[in-house]
Amino acid sequence: MTPEERLQQLGLVLPKPPVPVATYVPWRFAGPFLYLSGQGPKLPEGTYSVGRLGLTADIAQGYADARTTGLQLLATAKAALGELSRIEAVVKLLGMVNAEPDFSDHPKVINGCSDLFVEVLGEAGKHARSAVGVGSLPNRMTVEIEAIFLIKA
Repeated sequence: MTPEERLQQLGLVLPKPPVPVATYVPWRFAGPFLYLSGQGPKLPEGTYSVGRLGLTADIAQGYADARTTGLQLLATAKAALGELSRIEAVVKLLGMVNAEPDFSDHPKVINGCSDLFVEVLGEAGKHARSAVGVGSLPNRMTVEIEAIFLIKA
């Protein structure tokens, strides 16, 4: 089953890939690797899901926002590659969580993206990862995630 078929089976639709709003590109190839710029949980109307984990947002919202961000990352990868089946492996995720200093469940939040990648990509979706707390994120969004993919030759 292809990743696109898995998405359909899960009832998920990839959003339109976000357009950069500053001086950067949404993706960059380097040898057999595809690097995706950091993205946050963009809502259909164009705003972001906002909040600070441990203050105005809970783990359930953070998890859902990380999952939304994962869909956007997959949409960006599809735009770069043409089809998601070209992904040999998700190499690494960096998940940043907009959190209070005493919040300690960053991994539970970023699991939203990690779980999605495994659901859609199977074994290729398993990856190394960092989940860190930060003092703020652009647009006050709850999470920002970037990814590195190994692309099939």
